[in-house]
Amino acid sequence: MINNYFVIDAHCHVYPDKIAKLATSHTDNFYGVVSFNDGTVLDLLEKGKDAGVDHFIVQSVATTPHQVKSINEFIARNVLENPKKLTGLGTVHPRSEDMLGDLQHLKELGLKGVKIHPDIQGFKVDDDGYKKMFKFCEENNLSVLIHTGDYRYDNSNPNRLIPLLKEFEKLTVIGAHFGGWSIYEKACKELKDFKNFYVDCSSSFYYIDKQTARNIILDYGTDKVLFATDYPMWDIKKEIEILLSLGLQDNDYKKIFSQNAIKVYSVKTE
Repeated sequence: MINNYFVIDAHCHVYPDKIAKLATSHTDNFYGVVSFNDGTVLDLLEKGKDAGVDHFIVQSVATTPHQVKSINEFIARNVLENPKKLTGLGTVHPRSEDMLGDLQHLKELGLKGVKIHPDIQGFKVDDDGYKKMFKFCEENNLSVLIHTGDYRYDNSNPNRLIPLLKEFEKLTVIGAHFGGWSIYEKACKELKDFKNFYVDCSSSFYYIDKQTARNIILDYGTDKVLFATDYPMWDIKKEIEILLSLGLQDNDYKKIFSQNAIKVYSVKTE
């Protein structure tokens, strides 16, 4: 807890100990960064506790269909072992032979939503394979966290996302990285008015100045923004310090640090 705020980090990638270093390095190479942390559950819990984080939304991304089941079971197992600290999201792959079976399985595991990364998975977010997932999640009250935005690709930018937000208007969608990594302001301008669209602030503060970050948060509205770090990438303490330095109101910080995440991911805090 920080300044009496209950804090939820709403975007954390975790991996089994034996592959954490390799998995983290692959993501680092994709974005040209060097992660601050090692990507294991134990490291997340220790670093998060030291930074004052009370709870974490954890997930991983399947890069091939055969990874889906093992990843979802890994996430669910860690949630069961740390129920007061972790809430889990599942993964799917758009070329799975049994997408609906994968989704039913992750729901039965108790996972609270789905995380997809169109750029790393190599598909456009409006691909038919993903659409099956959107429909299932809309019908089963599961939120969808999407890596959104990348100036290098055309997989998850607003032009791809907007038609889906209109088609699945009862689905809760969370756009990572203020709705558009590397195209933050453009994404905000085009996506801010969708009632079913939330954003997290992960992997953003290193790229934009504080005034721009503050403007984006206020443009979306503080009831639509979630605090998140994109663990293992960044220093959790520093991410919190930057958010606190933006000069928002006390009630705004309560929403961003936890209330919005509790709502969209059905987080149990007791």
